Amino acid sequence: MEHRTKRVAIVGAGTSGLAACKHLLARGFRPVVFEAGESIGGPWARTPPPPRFSDFPWPDSADWYPRHDQVVDYLAAYARRFGVEERVRFRSKVLAAEYVGAADDTAASGWELWNGNGDAFGDGSGAWRLTVRHEHDDSGITKTYEFDFLILCIGRFSGVPNIPAFPPGGGPDVFRGRVIHSMELSDMDDADAAALVKGKRVVVVGSGKSAFDIAAECAEANGIEQPCTMICRSPRWLLHHTDVWGKVNIGYLYMNRFAELMVRKPGAGSTSNLLATLLAPLGWLISKLTEAYYKKEIPMEEHGMAPEYGLARSFSSCLIGMLPERFYDMVKEGSIVIKKLRGSVTFCDDGLLLDGGVSGERVPAELVILATGFRGDEKVRDMFASRRVREIVAGTPDTTVPLYRECVHPRIPQMAVIGYAESLTNIYACEMMAKWVARLLDGAFRLPGVRRMEESVAEWGRYMRRSGGAEHFRWSCLGAVNIWYNDQLCRDMGCNSRRKKGLLAEWFHPYGAVDYADIL
Repeated sequence: MEHRTKRVAIVGAGTSGLAACKHLLARGFRPVVFEAGESIGGPWARTPPPPRFSDFPWPDSADWYPRHDQVVDYLAAYARRFGVEERVRFRSKVLAAEYVGAADDTAASGWELWNGNGDAFGDGSGAWRLTVRHEHDDSGITKTYEFDFLILCIGRFSGVPNIPAFPPGGGPDVFRGRVIHSMELSDMDDADAAALVKGKRVVVVGSGKSAFDIAAECAEANGIEQPCTMICRSPRWLLHHTDVWGKVNIGYLYMNRFAELMVRKPGAGSTSNLLATLLAPLGWLISKLTEAYYKKEIPMEEHGMAPEYGLARSFSSCLIGMLPERFYDMVKEGSIVIKKLRGSVTFCDDGLLLDGGVSGERVPAELVILATGFRGDEKVRDMFASRRVREIVAGTPDTTVPLYRECVHPRIPQMAVIGYAESLTNIYACEMMAKWVARLLDGAFRLPGVRRMEESVAEWGRYMRRSGGAEHFRWSCLGAVNIWYNDQLCRDMGCNSRRKKGLLAEWFHPYGAVDYADIL
């Protein structure tokens, strides 16, 4: 078909970029993937259950919770298997993206149909102009390309680090040691990272999964001779395994259709909302019993690390992960020291002062690692040359990122975003988005009107705020409604949303990537 000759650019060769390229290749397109790094992969997170693509199983040698090197090898094997690797241009950083063509700002604001006519490629008069710097040698070359469609697969967990603000005289400039962000550590190879922390007094600032992982790695390197201090404000639910009470996988409690009956889902009708209200006490009881089990098995309360919110909230806001192996054993033996933060943290010449130093607690350090997250919104905005696009693409601090089906902005033409919304199993979520976008480009379905899409975006935004709370709603987490979300993608694509065999399996068995493997 003629549209398969269209030029498609994908920015990023992480999990979402690989999935997007694979499914476009399967539908006859020949996309070009620009990757700023030197290899396949990108940032990834270990969340229960282990991530995988629907049609590409893990090798038998992989751990149940794969190590970083095993994930990289898995993604590289996937890229080779489906011919993706030959489409990737490594060390090619997209500096700017600009839409050129018929649709100016005035026309776009008045659209009734996306892209003017509802088609993925519009009327053929518009294009995306990308400015790309190729770093194949020390000199580097900057080139300009034009594409008929742009797919951003740059995620939210890389690129622009979130550096906390410090008061004058209390920032890293007064510290005699070294301060880095966790991004810098992850960019190092294993040998350089180990050499950096070896024999040093390391302080890790952060409460998320990466902070726990880094603290454990430092403790493994230095032991009790140079314990790693972890400064944590708001502990999260990190689990030691996914079997509750020794026999029930947590997926049967939170990742099936029955579990989603207890959630007020965006866009659901009054009957569904009433049922969620009636089942709320059962959901509360399941969560309380599950929380009690984990608090009994993991000494989080003993060390002041029990989260202030419930386990159900952690699933709905994607604030959950797996504990590093032996983490609390290392806390008990003294190779990890946990400091709870109630107020502010500031630097001094030889370390950090907790809570403004009022309590007099000083934490000596030679190396401080800020595991304080990323500014994903800023990274997305920085991609675009147009001031208007920068203003609307990532929403505002009071709204979620305004993407219809978490993939398409209703008023930005010929562009999709894959992998910005988060799930409990990110590879699985990215792959479903990639299938949806590939079918959109292939003409399998058309998008609804702009107003209808914006109403859907607003409805999902209200759900995100309700489920994630004021602090986390902009993360666009699909965790508690992933099946509901996939149902909508399936209906758009003309596929059956009921993927299990048998009524009991459909309602009570966990859903995962393999359930959607036959959607190509």
